[in-house]
Amino acid sequence: MSADAAPEYEAECLLPAAPASVREARSMVRRELSLWGADDLVDDCVLIISELVTNAVRHGGAACALRICGGGSFVYGELFDPGAGAPRICERDMDATGGRGLQIVDSLAGDWGVTRPSSGGKVVWFTLGLPVSHRHPTAAPVLQLK
Repeated sequence: MSADAAPEYEAECLLPAAPASVREARSMVRRELSLWGADDLVDDCVLIISELVTNAVRHGGAACALRICGGGSFVYGELFDPGAGAPRICERDMDATGGRGLQIVDSLAGDWGVTRPSSGGKVVWFTLGLPVSHRHPTAAPVLQLK
């Protein structure tokens, strides 16, 4: 794949602000990446998506939109939610039972970050198996939330 090539595959879904959305997102990612031949990336991508959607449901309080695109050897993902909160990695006590989601994302993703669309909200994006030249998040929400 050349540096300017578009992703071969793309999938999007709108997820309500409900705990069941985490399972729905994991299922979608597992299904799509298997169809794309990206089997080596499935487990890491599912875990990243699980953590991001959990955070959006817990802290965003509104529907979120998930988009993944890529090919057999890479995945680029985005999760948009309309919340104003700033995702950040927090140091946790060894006995804490939560709060490690972004640490997991940080350790698994090739790269990740947060952008703020001019229309509001935030997009948390990540890459897996992606060359540095392809790491550019979108500037707008991936799906329109109505």
